Amino acid sequence: MARAGKKYLESLEKFDRSQFYPPDEAVKLVKETSFTKFDATVEVHMRIGVDPRHADQQIRGVVLLPSGTGAEVRILVFAEGDAARAADEAGADYVGSDEYVKKIQEGWLDFDVAVATPQIMSKVGRLGKVLGPRGLMPSPKAGTICQPDNLPQLINELRLGRVEFRLDKTANLHVPIGKVSFTEEQLMDNLTVLMEAVIKARPTGAKGQYIKKIVLTSTMGAGIKLDVLQAEQLQAA
Repeated sequence: MARAGKKYLESLEKFDRSQFYPPDEAVKLVKETSFTKFDATVEVHMRIGVDPRHADQQIRGVVLLPSGTGAEVRILVFAEGDAARAADEAGADYVGSDEYVKKIQEGWLDFDVAVATPQIMSKVGRLGKVLGPRGLMPSPKAGTICQPDNLPQLINELRLGRVEFRLDKTANLHVPIGKVSFTEEQLMDNLTVLMEAVIKARPTGAKGQYIKKIVLTSTMGAGIKLDVLQAEQLQAA
């Protein structure tokens, strides 16, 4: 087992790993304990009290982070004709249909999110085995199958900080909420709207305690436990 680095061990001395912190204190600590030379991503990890094997206990949604993610998003839009022109004018990085289906089948995956119009899904459907496991397949639940008239708005939201959250096989959610360079207020704003969205997405089959554990961390940084009750009570101003 690899030994923890010196900087990581030094960061552990700045907080109590057994303590559950109020959200604002956790945000302050995640900034203070980040030690990377690059602008690390701040992530929220939640343990959810559901069984993802059951259809009525799935969790999936999207949220527009008010302060954005701080990350550049490469957008691929599967579209043709007027819809393709609208996507191109709205600033999508890649726009097309058959040529991108072929490129992806050949191994190209240099994009972060894929959007498609309903008219083109018969072609995009061939990519399910490639894009599905990577969370890149356009879908109605993620809001990435979009009518041509709505493409400009969707592309703009993706640029501004629209992120998807989806329960994994171990009943956890992993969502980026910004960068260490963000102010505490920006990170708190993003955390707040995420909490509201996750609570709203509570599935009908969820019983008992819904959110069991919340950890805030930065890239390569230590995990800081949040007080779940206080996090659940966060409300946007």
